[in-house]
Amino acid sequence: MEITKLQRVIVDALEDVKAQDIRVFNTSHLTGLFDRVVVASGTSNRQTKALANSVREGVKDAGGEVISMEGEETGEWVLVDCGDAVVHIMQPALRQYYNLEEIWGDKPVRIKLGGDTQRGASVTADDTEEDAPVTKKAPAKKAAAKKTSAASSSAGGTAKPARKSPAKSAAKPATKPAAKAPARKSPARKTKA
Repeated sequence: MEITKLQRVIVDALEDVKAQDIRVFNTSHLTGLFDRVVVASGTSNRQTKALANSVREGVKDAGGEVISMEGEETGEWVLVDCGDAVVHIMQPALRQYYNLEEIWGDKPVRIKLGGDTQRGASVTADDTEEDAPVTKKAPAKKAAAKKTSAASSSAGGTAKPARKSPAKSAAKPATKPAAKAPARKSPARKTKA
């Protein structure tokens, strides 16, 4: 199976089960074993297992081959080997701890997410632009707030500062697993008498 079609099938299968933070990296310059690494997060053991099964079934249905799957017993980190692509489905704490993006992520592959293309559809030009940096657009709410703030201050009235919209509810970064990180002692605090 062509690599661009394989990565599209994998991403679609991950999106079907609501995977979070899907990233695709070109690794052909780093190793001859596989051409793509796909990293995604699942919120629970059950979801990571379901994501792995979705990838396996999606690749098989598209005519590809799944060589092996590892980690299904615990569901914290499931690896699906699809030959030219290796899929890592991890829980957020493990993903942050092992930071696979640092190892494999120097060439991100731009691919449309969020159901922009139909399942099994041909790959778009964005899927093959591997060296192009991924850019994020500024949220429209901030730009609108700045415009209304500037308009009210130019009208001569006393304008209240633009109220910031609450940021996306992002959880604090998860701590490293206790088994892997040595315990640290905090220095004793001095108390005032």
